Amino acid sequence: MQKAMKQGTSGIRRLKAPGRRWLILLGGLIAIGTMSTVSAVIGAYYYVAPGLPAAETIRQIPLQIPLRIFSRDGRLIEEVGERRRILVTFEDLPQFVVDAFVAAEDRRFFEHPGVDYQGVLRAGLNFFASGSLSQGGSTITQQLARDYFLTRERLFTRKLREAFLAYKIEQEFTKQEIMALFVNKMFFGQRAYGVAAAAQVYFGKPLSEINVAEAATLAGVLPAPSEYNPVRSPANASMRRAYVLDRMNELGFIDDEQFDEAMVFPLVSQLHGTANDLSAPYVAEMVRREMLSRYGDATYAAGYRVLTTVDSRMQEAANYALRNGLLQFTHRRGYRGPLGSLEVDPQILQAPYEEWPDELRVSLQAYTNPGGLSVAVVTGINEDNSADIVLQNGLRTVLPWRGISWARRFIDTETSGPAPETADDVLKVGEVIYAMPVKGGGYALAQVPQAQGAVVAVDPNDGGISALAGGFDFSISKFNRATQAARQPGSSFKPFIYSAALEQGNTPATIVMDAPVVINSSELEAVWRPVNYSGRFYGEQRMREALVRSMNLASVRLLLNNTGIGNAVRHLAPFGFSDAALPRNGSLALGGGNASPLDMAQAYSVFANGGYAIKPYVIDAIIGPDDEVLYRASPSVVCHECEAQQDAQPEPLPMSLEQMAEVALSYRPDATAAPELYADVSLAPRVISEQNAYLISDMMRDVILRGTGRRALTLGRRDLSGKTGTSNDRRDAWFGGFNANLSAVVYVGYDNFEPLGPGEEGSRTALPIWIDFMRIALRDAPEHALPMPEGIVSVKISKSTGCPAKASDPAADTMFEIFMSDNVPQCEMVETQTDPFNTTEVPEPDADEKQDEEDDPLF
Repeated sequence: MQKAMKQGTSGIRRLKAPGRRWLILLGGLIAIGTMSTVSAVIGAYYYVAPGLPAAETIRQIPLQIPLRIFSRDGRLIEEVGERRRILVTFEDLPQFVVDAFVAAEDRRFFEHPGVDYQGVLRAGLNFFASGSLSQGGSTITQQLARDYFLTRERLFTRKLREAFLAYKIEQEFTKQEIMALFVNKMFFGQRAYGVAAAAQVYFGKPLSEINVAEAATLAGVLPAPSEYNPVRSPANASMRRAYVLDRMNELGFIDDEQFDEAMVFPLVSQLHGTANDLSAPYVAEMVRREMLSRYGDATYAAGYRVLTTVDSRMQEAANYALRNGLLQFTHRRGYRGPLGSLEVDPQILQAPYEEWPDELRVSLQAYTNPGGLSVAVVTGINEDNSADIVLQNGLRTVLPWRGISWARRFIDTETSGPAPETADDVLKVGEVIYAMPVKGGGYALAQVPQAQGAVVAVDPNDGGISALAGGFDFSISKFNRATQAARQPGSSFKPFIYSAALEQGNTPATIVMDAPVVINSSELEAVWRPVNYSGRFYGEQRMREALVRSMNLASVRLLLNNTGIGNAVRHLAPFGFSDAALPRNGSLALGGGNASPLDMAQAYSVFANGGYAIKPYVIDAIIGPDDEVLYRASPSVVCHECEAQQDAQPEPLPMSLEQMAEVALSYRPDATAAPELYADVSLAPRVISEQNAYLISDMMRDVILRGTGRRALTLGRRDLSGKTGTSNDRRDAWFGGFNANLSAVVYVGYDNFEPLGPGEEGSRTALPIWIDFMRIALRDAPEHALPMPEGIVSVKISKSTGCPAKASDPAADTMFEIFMSDNVPQCEMVETQTDPFNTTEVPEPDADEKQDEEDDPLF
């Protein structure tokens, strides 16, 4: 038996010997293959290693980030740059956004070391089968390596570099850092770089507000952004979204209920602009130009941030006031007709908007919406003279008759037709119109104004531009009328002439003759005959009254006879006016030069701040991509305490701690008492005396209290000074005004210099815009007018002579006037002459003169 067992064992050994040899052979082959593979990998590494960049250099490679412009309270005004990008951290990413990219691009992202062997095997099998590298296999890390350092060439050597570089990146960065780099770097189409920018571009919302379906849509875009983005190809985008959602469900990132919900979520996408918090496009353009001059093309990609001087509340007020005022103006000038007409059966327009033919909806969507107006199509005219309309978004609403009845037919800038009697006189079914939202709800018929305008407000204490609107809508016209429109300021320029007159020894009570002026002038025309708006002459008038009632003839005589053109020009140049604003002839008195609204706001600031010249600026700070402050504005500022007093008091005796505590809250040392406190302050230069500024401000306050600017009394404030202005032939309408905290100017006019039309003067056209602006800009702000300075006295005078009143003067002929203490009138009694021009007392304006003695023609 033992012999039999030995024989059996021997047989088994004989059977196993060939198998062992095969196993040894197979093992040897595997060992050789492994060694060969390792050798090949090592060899490949040393082959490509010299050309591989260090992975950590990713930290030093800046992403192209657009210029971002902010208001002084941190609200985004604009992004400027070819690439839209909003940087996010991994913590900013919703989990389902991460899951969507992992499902779509690299399901083993959190497991592999940068290269996924399963993907490599899949790509290798495809290569041997087809001879091409069309199969991907690139992980998220490999894609990141390729987009930072390599090209998209389909070469085997590029794939090797990509793989080794991906491994190096994985050794340098965490998975979370890699994911954040990836979603910030990748291109999503439509100029959107990075997932946060893509969410804004395609869905008009921040990344934190998108849902699972939208996340899957964005993740599905990456393989071919031009073909898979939802704006370019909704069908392709829907297919890719379904693929990503299916993968997310398969990998357990979402359950069946979430999958079903996301699959039926509507794929609605349209291009959205930057998520701006504040509309100030004219300011943004000013900043862009300045940044381009400083930093060249790096402006658009280096990630600069600019903090401006713009106050968001004031800017919104300027936008609203200008648009509302221009719309009101265009209502008065007449209706120019519809934008177009849709050739369609009226019955189709009665159907639900969703059932309209695609071409009909596309036709309606083709119209733009400037200035906040809404595009609508008229779908019906009702018996009560209302009109049914459908807006671009499909909303059905009604235009009531009160929103249509203004629409007289426009004939030309001077003429309009009769008032319409029915809605049929104005509108027809199928016409495409503009509608504007109105207070209290609803809409009214509207049209884009042909006239343009500007609102600009400046801080008179340092020149910072608080608000600037340079036109009705930046998309219509990029011409900035606040800074670039050089127009005749008309009578809004008179306060500067009166300031020059004070400098030459005149007073608010100086008597000036308002009588015809005839001057031979080669600069103006053969004979220059300025006239008053009313066509009347008012004889002898006090200087204050001439300014309050905006008398042209008195102002011309004040310049020519009491001041002198040369003296006036020398006085006004330091206000910031260029030579174009200061013609060397009589028209200077009536604002016959050219100035921009910003020029006027800058000059009015001299009166507002007590006599100092400031320079407007809009950039407060420039911050670099690494949060370093590259520039900080250092404007010259108004600082009354910084002026060393002429009559300096003796240095006070030292105080005890108890005495110091008593005065700590009220002690305000000036530069005489504590010069070291003001050593580093850049002071705005004084250009007129504090007394001169106060007298002009007080006279301009009367313009609002009882003169051509009295509509501003509706603001309910007593600290405002201002002046209306209307240029020759009513081509320009102005109003400028201020208190101690704000100087604001409004201008309205046609860019082609056409007349604004009958009755369109500064008090009717520009002043309501200024009122709307100041009502919002000064809301809740305490009144702040400059206090009366030293050197001003109040004296009782005779209204008719401007001289100090005598005891025998009738009470009705006396009033109190203010003077510089060293320039109180000293009058000798002379025989009075008969007034040949109406009366020395200014009559109340006739009803047909409307509200004002406005200052229309120069000639």
